[in-house]
Amino acid sequence: MAQTPPPVPAPAADEWPWPPPDPKTWWDDQWPRPPESADPLAGRRLGRNERPAAIDNGYDPLLYRLWALPPLQSQILRNGEMILEVAVRPSSSARQTLIRVIVRRDGKAFVQGRAGLGCCEPGIARRVGFDAELPAGSAAQFLALRESPLWDAPREVRVDDGSGAADALCVNGTSYDLTLMVPGRSRSVRRACDSAEIGQAADVLQAAFSAALGHEPRFDVIYPTGADFSSARGAYEALIAEGGRLKPAPNSRPQPPTFTLPTVEEPEVVPTP
Repeated sequence: MAQTPPPVPAPAADEWPWPPPDPKTWWDDQWPRPPESADPLAGRRLGRNERPAAIDNGYDPLLYRLWALPPLQSQILRNGEMILEVAVRPSSSARQTLIRVIVRRDGKAFVQGRAGLGCCEPGIARRVGFDAELPAGSAAQFLALRESPLWDAPREVRVDDGSGAADALCVNGTSYDLTLMVPGRSRSVRRACDSAEIGQAADVLQAAFSAALGHEPRFDVIYPTGADFSSARGAYEALIAEGGRLKPAPNSRPQPPTFTLPTVEEPEVVPTP
């Protein structure tokens, strides 16, 4: 006879894994202080000459909170800083992942990863995650990715091999939503299904996945081939070599004008109370 599965723990147990708190002091007692890697940009406010970056990547603030991440819309960057984010959505599975890499002006870099099932429950089911500081010297490879031609490409594309064939219908594939955020500005692109599409973003994807893998086994098991995007990169290079191209998708929303990194003087910093 099959064994009865153990009861599902109460939601409160996931949020407060310590002894039951005193109800009288629940709202006033101090919670354990999160590590720096949980919110590397915590405690910042917009300076007098700053403005928040416009984020248009399909993730609203509430969705970020379901992933237990600070909303990208509320993150404040200073000169020389950046955020790289990759959201992965398979078309044939509800198992989704989210990777965020943060580079601060003090030279530190951090990675945050989340995985879970984006269906069947009000929240993110079976959510797992990690927050970690990357080894010293990691920032340079991510800062270099700000200059990738990917960020000047259309938001969504289709493969045009020059034969005049109709666009392929994606039935079973994976979409990658990539976002680059620098002080005051952001860029978002989606590459999905076709290997040549994904190959255009191979360098960015490989850097993000290399940083994310190795911290949480339940995250790693989703990607048995690791951070290897060489096949997709080869497909993109072959397309270009044979005279093909990635053309804008018919319903692709336009990107904002090509940006350059801000060179203005350091904005005023408002002290955190």
